[in-house]
Amino acid sequence: MDRSQKADAVAQLNAVFNEVGVVVVTRNLGLTVDQSTELRSKMREAGASYKVAKNRLAKLALKDTDYTGIEEFLSGPTALAWSEDPVAAAKAAVDFAKANDKLEIVGGSMGTQVLDEAGVKALASMPSLDELRGKLVGLVNAPATKVAQLMNAPANKLARVFGAYGAKDAA
Repeated sequence: MDRSQKADAVAQLNAVFNEVGVVVVTRNLGLTVDQSTELRSKMREAGASYKVAKNRLAKLALKDTDYTGIEEFLSGPTALAWSEDPVAAAKAAVDFAKANDKLEIVGGSMGTQVLDEAGVKALASMPSLDELRGKLVGLVNAPATKVAQLMNAPANKLARVFGAYGAKDAA
């Protein structure tokens, strides 16, 4: 890489750090090309991105962002995963690391909050933004359904009473 390419890489990473909700730092312990491709596709499916970046360039890109706390994790063969959804990148990285021992979760950051390995795993166990939206819609919808059932219940009971009297008189 020449200077201009390095400057472009730093600028791109800086723009990413200013837009995302979470950054997860992973350590690559000898992933094959196929495993790395699989990891990237799982990240894309989850709405996250995964990139191997030079530590020195990543440290330069961290300046003037909320993620300056992850500098301490950037040593050795590291890669970065990020997403706008605070749970997506962590969940995808942790799920892949469970199935593959060549990827290690080092730490991460959610804004100014620095997370260690346990913090990233705890974040991954939380429901995603879409799951929370679904639960919220279900909670909002439930009272309306119950009101409709309650409104119909007296009419149903009255119809049963009339039906019972009609059956009694017919007998």
